[in-house]
Amino acid sequence: MKPETEVIESNIDGLQLLARGKVRDIYAVDDAHLAIVATDRLSAYDVILPQGVPGKGVLLTRLARFWFAQFDDVIVHHLTSLQLTDIVSDTAANRALNARTMIVKRLTPLPMEAVVRGYLIGSGFRDYQRDGAVCGIALPADLPQAAKLDTPIFTPATKAAVGDHDENVSFDVLCGLVGAEMARQVRDVSLQLYERGARFAAERGIIIADTKFEFGTDHDGTLHLIDEVLTPDSSRFWPAARYQPGSSPPSFDKQFVRDYLETLDWDKTPPGPELPTQVIEGTRARYQQALELLTA
Repeated sequence: MKPETEVIESNIDGLQLLARGKVRDIYAVDDAHLAIVATDRLSAYDVILPQGVPGKGVLLTRLARFWFAQFDDVIVHHLTSLQLTDIVSDTAANRALNARTMIVKRLTPLPMEAVVRGYLIGSGFRDYQRDGAVCGIALPADLPQAAKLDTPIFTPATKAAVGDHDENVSFDVLCGLVGAEMARQVRDVSLQLYERGARFAAERGIIIADTKFEFGTDHDGTLHLIDEVLTPDSSRFWPAARYQPGSSPPSFDKQFVRDYLETLDWDKTPPGPELPTQVIEGTRARYQQALELLTA
């Protein structure tokens, strides 16, 4: 089965399905490992859309693996050297899912998303327009949409259940959720990861406007980087040559889908609207271009 074949929902005989998220299906391998399958499901505004983007899960997995390797010296992560083919003998499942599956350590996820913003866009810009601040961080007056911030800011969010909306929160709220020491550790490593990733991407013509990281802990309380890292699903990627503050820039990520959805009379609640073929194909092309620019 070619990577371009659409996988909306995975099934792996012999493994217990633990959860289906917005994009990823999670299976129990044993007491120490999980299998995380990146499907081709597409979500926007926290709503899973009716159609997927064929091959998207393969692209996301390749890029996440790339970034995990780049950040080996910054923080320990959950990715192992195991492949799905080491776990199951089902030939059809291996052919369909191996390239979109990561076998990872079984950890306890923190109940938050670690968002870092280098530019003022999306919900951060909406919060700024209302409050002059993002997650309690005051910013200079009269910044335009997509303005580059003098220093990247850490703006955590609560992690919503599928179908619900994530909520931006202050650092004090995060301290209440995970403890002050853990919150500081998450903030500091998130900023370090973003700044390194943004420098790397800038050398390849991509602006990483913002991103979200996720973290988990092992039995000893050691912090691990988990989930996905600096992908078009978790980040805003802009072509540096076309960046212009004052409007939403063109992108290599699913902002292309959001921009289309904004033209519709849709209240951003399920069910999501059908997407035209050109939007699906255009999204995949943007994801593919981002992968090629970053990993070439």
